[in-house]
Amino acid sequence: MNAIVALCHFCELHGPRTLFCTEVLHSPLPQGASSGDISGQNEQAEEEEGGIQMSSRIRSHSPAEGASADSSSPGPKKSDMCEASGCRSLAGGHPGYVSHDKETSIKYVSHQHPNHPQLFSIVRQACVRSLSCEVCPGREGPIFFGDEQHGFVFSHTFFIKDSLARGFQRWYSIITIMMDRIYLINSWPFLLGKIRGIIDELQGKALKVFEAEQYGCPQRAQRMNTAFTPFLHQRNGNAARSLTSLTNDENLWACLHTSFAWLLKACGSRLTEKLLEGAPTEDTLVQMEKLADLKEESEGWDGSEEEEKPSSQPDVVEGQELSKCSPETSLMPDCNSWNVAHRRLSVFRSLRHMRQVLGASAFRMLAWHVLMGNQVIWKARDMDLVQSAFDVLRTMLPVGCVRIIPYSEQYEEAYRCNFLGLSPHVQIPSHILSSEFAVLVEVRAATRSSLYPTLFDDEQSLNKYEFVVTSGSPVAADRVGPTILNKIEAALTNQNLSVDVVDQCLVCLKEEWMNKVKVLFKFTKVDSRPKEDTQKLLSILGAAEEDNVKLLKFWMTGLSKTYKSHLMSTVRSPTSSESRN
Repeated sequence: MNAIVALCHFCELHGPRTLFCTEVLHSPLPQGASSGDISGQNEQAEEEEGGIQMSSRIRSHSPAEGASADSSSPGPKKSDMCEASGCRSLAGGHPGYVSHDKETSIKYVSHQHPNHPQLFSIVRQACVRSLSCEVCPGREGPIFFGDEQHGFVFSHTFFIKDSLARGFQRWYSIITIMMDRIYLINSWPFLLGKIRGIIDELQGKALKVFEAEQYGCPQRAQRMNTAFTPFLHQRNGNAARSLTSLTNDENLWACLHTSFAWLLKACGSRLTEKLLEGAPTEDTLVQMEKLADLKEESEGWDGSEEEEKPSSQPDVVEGQELSKCSPETSLMPDCNSWNVAHRRLSVFRSLRHMRQVLGASAFRMLAWHVLMGNQVIWKARDMDLVQSAFDVLRTMLPVGCVRIIPYSEQYEEAYRCNFLGLSPHVQIPSHILSSEFAVLVEVRAATRSSLYPTLFDDEQSLNKYEFVVTSGSPVAADRVGPTILNKIEAALTNQNLSVDVVDQCLVCLKEEWMNKVKVLFKFTKVDSRPKEDTQKLLSILGAAEEDNVKLLKFWMTGLSKTYKSHLMSTVRSPTSSESRN
């Protein structure tokens, strides 16, 4: 997380001052900071907090590191600092602290002030605002402020007990500065809890010192018995004690460095940014709708008595999210064992695999019927084989266009499913076999064992099967066919493309044609344009051919209810506003 965490103090002589800050360095340390370590001063410590490991060490001093009080340093001059270190955290010759994150090779550097002049100015301004003009009710607590130019700040102000201070307390704040406003706001609950923990620990240590000093020499009674001398008592050394003396902790700054470094690391790891390109896809919307419908149905089953369903009527499985067995489909014989077997073994691995097994002409015929929305029937004894075929073929269609009955003991009509798996002994009506709107794939035992070559090293090879693809309307080899089919075949035949790349090409092709479907739906169903205008639109879309028009009309049935209702609402709203006028 590109941010800076700083501890600030309000000095009664010099006003708001930055005491200690920790920043993130993604590049090598500033010039001079990488000089040789002083062997006698190096301290190696493995710190582990929240699963984060960092090695902290004290680096050798360099003028470029802002802990010094030289004139070249961006920090305040020595004349502006309290003599008793009330405005100073690290000594003048202290090099600061560096922690190395082994996982990301990022360095967390702590000094009194940032090295970069621009960062020093940003931290300085945030410090002044957190302890002067930006005040929350009660003066203690968190507050948010900032702008695009100077960054956004999460500030938590608090008091530390001091028996020698005016009012017996001093005012501090811990600030977190970054340029990303949304990220900082989303991190508010996390930062509030962790920074509150650091503050509680500081206040607890200071309270013990305060109570011990009050017990030894009560300051309240002493002040009441002393003559009033305005501001003179503020000029002595005891009035501006350092935070280490207030808490009686010599390792305070090392502990704060560890806490601030861990805070930056943990806060940056808890949120992950994701790039969303446009609205959700139609497949995503349809899957969400199917999932919501399935949830409503399951709630209905839980709240009402179960009704007996005939075992010969398996439900249609629509969409990938509903591929599991429902209470109806569980009435099919051996449904659970079938699903377990399917998860264990997939016969067809991809569209390319299926094309190699069926042959180019048979696969083109089958793919043509799939894209046109015709009924695809597979007859086989092996249910795993049928299910794997449907899993592969369905990838060519939008989710909303997929209706599957994976295996049935009787023929089901085309309006119920466009993918149907049948047992070999099931009789198919003759008008279906001769129909141009259906294709049949019969899986038979091969006449000889080496009919098909072994395409993959798998125990369940397809050598023992023979695939016969028939249809009442065979696709001629010289027929142009839908444009998307030709592009799919071009991707499958390109051996330079891996299976994963072909899958991504298929996703892009489906999105391209679903966008054309949306335009056509808006043009014809919503706007009710005449046929002449529709034909001009199809020419513009590059889909004026007969097969492309049929494909678009079929894919139109796969549009989500959300998209359709959105179009209807946007069309009605201007009409209703005009009628009111």
